[in-house]
Amino acid sequence: MTERSADGATESREQRDRRIRALMERWTAERDGDDREPREPNDQLPREQPSRPPRGPRPTLTLDQIAAAAVGIADADGLDAVTMRRLAARLDVATMSLYRYVKNKEDVYALMLDAVAREITLPAPGSAGWRETLRRIATEMRAGQLRHPWLARLQSSTAFVIAPSVLAVLEAGLAALDAADITLDVDEMVAAFSTMTAYVQGRATAEVAQRETYRRFGWSSDDDMRAAAGPQLVPLLARGDYPTLAHYIVDGSNQDDAEWSFAFGLECILDGIAARLGL
Repeated sequence: MTERSADGATESREQRDRRIRALMERWTAERDGDDREPREPNDQLPREQPSRPPRGPRPTLTLDQIAAAAVGIADADGLDAVTMRRLAARLDVATMSLYRYVKNKEDVYALMLDAVAREITLPAPGSAGWRETLRRIATEMRAGQLRHPWLARLQSSTAFVIAPSVLAVLEAGLAALDAADITLDVDEMVAAFSTMTAYVQGRATAEVAQRETYRRFGWSSDDDMRAAAGPQLVPLLARGDYPTLAHYIVDGSNQDDAEWSFAFGLECILDGIAARLGL
């Protein structure tokens, strides 16, 4: 299969990959040239750092242990509870000793995002079509958002955190689209994948918010919510100003089924990607 490069020439997948690798190698060489200061360990991503610090006593922690402890704190008590002091206490180490492994809380956040992204089981390259791959990524992303209610907030509030496993998920989705048709415009592929992930994050955030509302008001079911809302809602619907909404409330059979609703909306997104990209 062939596609057109930036200069309009036709190239194969192999030629494209070689061209991109050459550009990346040239960019790396320019960045790390002799006229620039070498990268310090603290400028590296946490997972790029050596497993053993260059000086000092033998390490007693791993980055995976730090990530798991931070995720556990956030799951139990929310993102604000993840402090260096609380993290050190959970790991049974001195607070200052954590700085042998991470330089600040942003590094901890990166480890958390990386750990959660590793929970997504990605299909082996070439083992599934683009639609199945995106469906699996979306479904497992939603599950992760629901398991970790703080995740959406961390993703939206962290200015610039790079986590390798997050990049692996993005790569898997884009590669599946690319394998379906190498002639696809790369900007359109990224926009399509981002649209899908935005849908997942939006729906999951709404579900997390609904759970928090139910907890705050002491509701244990959707029936409890309807009983509370009924005295205000029913008179408005009875006036006939919202006939379609009333039809849904009376006749809708899946209104309490979050799984069905998510899956149906996801198929709408995938149908739109297929139609827009001609897949």
